[in-house]
Amino acid sequence: MATFWGVSPATGRVYGWLVSLEDPQDADAIQEGLTMSRGAVSMACRELADWGLVHATHPAGTRRVSYRAESDLEVAVRRIVETRKRREWDPVLSRLRDWIPELRKDRSKQARVFRDRLESIEGLVSLADSMADEFLRGGVVQKLGLKLLISRARRKQR
Repeated sequence: MATFWGVSPATGRVYGWLVSLEDPQDADAIQEGLTMSRGAVSMACRELADWGLVHATHPAGTRRVSYRAESDLEVAVRRIVETRKRREWDPVLSRLRDWIPELRKDRSKQARVFRDRLESIEGLVSLADSMADEFLRGGVVQKLGLKLLISRARRKQR
């Protein structure tokens, strides 16, 4: 799943391991459980926190930080879509929307061909972006119920 999200395999391993456990784990436990370096665990936990896929807690009476995976699949999927959109699609759309008007000023055949291609890309990315926005707002998926869709997918796998 890490490849789908666009995170490193190490980050995916940490999330997968944390999801498999009921209780929050500190960096030492993660390091030992996955035989990873301290630095790799730290970077993975930071990245997962940035994605909103782990929650850091400070157990009473200790300075240690423990990490608990987001276990609600609906929340996790929404956060993955939201982060991918913010990091990837939003910057692409912004650039395309800057470049296309500039290319309209150039009347050359080469500029027209390039502009047409960029407009096609912009149309496709805009469609995907609007679908992501609809998903994040709750739209059709909320009405159908992501949890219902997930349970049906699980039944199909059996």
